[in-house]
Order: sequence, then structure tokens, then C-alpha cells
Amino acid sequence: MVIKDMTAITLKDLWKEVKSEDDWLGEIGQRTLNLVKLILESSLEDELLEQLKACRYQRTEVRRGYRNGHYRRNLFMPFGVIKSIRVPRSRISYQSNILPNYQRRTDKINKMVRAMFLAGVSTRRVGEVLNIVWGEEVSPQTVSNICYSLSREVDSYHRRIISDNYVYLFFDGIVLKTKTSAGVKKRPVLACYGITKAGKREFIDFRLASSESQVQWEAFINNLYQRGLRGNGCKLICIDGCKGLHNAIEIIYPYIPIQRCWAHKMRNVSNYVKRKDQKKCMAGARLIYLADNRREAVKAFKAWKSEWGIHYPRAIKCLENDLDEMLNFLDCPVSHRIKIRTTNIIERSFREVRRRTKTMSCFTNSQSVDRIIFGVMNHLNNNWKDKPLLNFTQNI
Repeated sequence: MVIKDMTAITLKDLWKEVKSEDDWLGEIGQRTLNLVKLILESSLEDELLEQLKACRYQRTEVRRGYRNGHYRRNLFMPFGVIKSIRVPRSRISYQSNILPNYQRRTDKINKMVRAMFLAGVSTRRVGEVLNIVWGEEVSPQTVSNICYSLSREVDSYHRRIISDNYVYLFFDGIVLKTKTSAGVKKRPVLACYGITKAGKREFIDFRLASSESQVQWEAFINNLYQRGLRGNGCKLICIDGCKGLHNAIEIIYPYIPIQRCWAHKMRNVSNYVKRKDQKKCMAGARLIYLADNRREAVKAFKAWKSEWGIHYPRAIKCLENDLDEMLNFLDCPVSHRIKIRTTNIIERSFREVRRRTKTMSCFTNSQSVDRIIFGVMNHLNNNWKDKPLLNFTQNI
């Protein structure tokens, strides 16, 4: 075996001595924690000195109080847990700006815990994951307490002023199970989604309601109107077949064209058609919304009615009753039509809500619903911020 002279040893030789990642990363991490602990403890002592205006055992007329020993505290940080930090105390009331009372985690850790929770990780699993990362487990109750801080953000979100720069609005609801005094009830979350001239998409707001009645929808939409969503530049409002929603929009936005969702309507029409004829019949119905303009669409409808009217009059009537509103999207730019003829664009976003809530049998209260829905919608809005819809970047 050749033994190298110490002066001949290179960095490559030293790396050969490393047996695993933990051999060097673990030690670096612990040294970093020890250094931060030392700085923290020193800073806390200096802060108390500034507060008391006197050193230990110093006699001076400007002294503002006396020390009262120390206590130990752990602190969760992104790179690990600093254990047993020596925090000085005084006999008078003393509030540290460096390490506030009761603080056990940095803001970054709280944001990380909230992000994991909103991504669908249960409160218990969050604690288990943190235990793997830091060797210290966070209790499910602590995770819940951290997420309660979302309530203030939710309240601000519901009260903020809304900019009136949306050219297309979409309204829809999603039903979730919530605990009430009378037991577990299914309650709808009413939501509004918008697309701006620049193609920016955004969940504008949402509200937990008792039903999808006209009264509930009108209260929700009127709140948006009072906060700034006047609809001055809005070209189209897309909705499903909810009668209460339709009536509410006609009251608050009487001069904005309503677009009925083609996806919902096609499902309704197919319910009146025998299974053996559904493929051919629905193929003919699709030619209506694929037409280049309103005149061609009406022509396609008449041809479809002529072919199937005798066999399925109820299916024909189902579409004919709302035909004018079904074709309003044809008055908009061709490049926009595929996105605005259905409420699919908001339905797809609801899938993310479903994915997040499928592990929960029901919500404990309305505040819990608000926090989860806000978290999911805020996450989607942040993802969409710099990703405008294709074909919407042109001026309308």
C-alpha cells in the first residue's frame, strides 16, 4: 500500500474517505445549527442588555430592571431544529423582537406546513414527514393551529376590491359535505371565475351557501358587484342550467349576454335519447356548436330537428328552449369560442378541489371549508399568474 505524503494529498483523495452523504452533510448541518444557536443566544443577551441598560451585577442609576435567569426553547428552522436555545429572562415584562414569545417555528416553516396541508397531506402525515426531515415531530393539533392563520387571509380575500377588467365570467358551484348542528349536510360552494383581455384567468371569489337558490346566488353576485365587478367590459357570462343562477344574473347583469354550457346541455339532451341512437343523434347536435356563425348554427339545428324530431321530441325541445342563449358564444372571436362555450374551464379547477378534499369525509365547519377552498384557489391563481391562455393575448 502506497502512503502519500501529507503535502501530496489532494481534495480528490479526501473525498475517497467519505463513506456516505451523511458523513459530511450531516456534520455541516449540525455545525450550521450550532453556529446559528450561538448567534441567537448572543443576540438575545445583547437585546436584554439594551433593555435593562446595565450589565450583570452592575450598579447604575439608569438600570431599568434585573435579570431573572434563563429558560430553554427549541426552534424549527428550514435547515433543522435548534435545540435548547438559552433564552434570558428579566423580572419585568420583556418582549424579544428577535425571538417573540411562544415562537417555536419560523414563518418559512409555517408556510411549508400550510403548503403541505393544502396539497392534500393530512395533519397527521405532515407531522410524520417533518419527523423524517428534522427528527422532530409536529403534532396534528399544531398543524391545525398553523392552518388557522389562513382565516385572516380568507377574510381579506372576501373583502378586497375587485378590478372590473374581465371580458368573460363563469359561475358554477361545487357541493361538499359539512358538519352542521343538524348533522352532516351537503352544501354548495358558489364560485366565480374570470378571464381578462390579456387572457389571464383567475378565481375571483367563492362563498359557502345553503343552496343554489336564486336568493343565494343573488347575494353572492351582488356582493361581487358592490366590490367592483360591474361587468362594464364583460362580453359574455357562461353558466350551467341552474335556474336560480340564471335569474340572479338577469337581475344584476341584465345587459350582458348569457351563454348556457354546451357540455351540460348535451348531457341533458342525451338523457332523452335511446342508447342505440345516442352516438348518431349527438353527433348531429355537435354540428350546431361547431358552426362558423349563428346563421349556420341555426341551419344545423333545423336539420338535426328534422331528422330526430319525430323520434325524440323531448330532446329537441330541451335544446330548442334555450337555443338563443346556447349560440351567444358565436358572437365572440373564433379563437375564444372553445373556452367560452362551456363551464369546463371552471369544472376542471373544481377537480383540484375534489382531489384535495377526497381524503376528508366531511368538513368540521364553514371556516374549514373557507380555508381549504381558499388555499386551493389561491394556489391555482398563483400558478396562472404568468400563464395567460393561448389565443387570448390579442385585444378584444
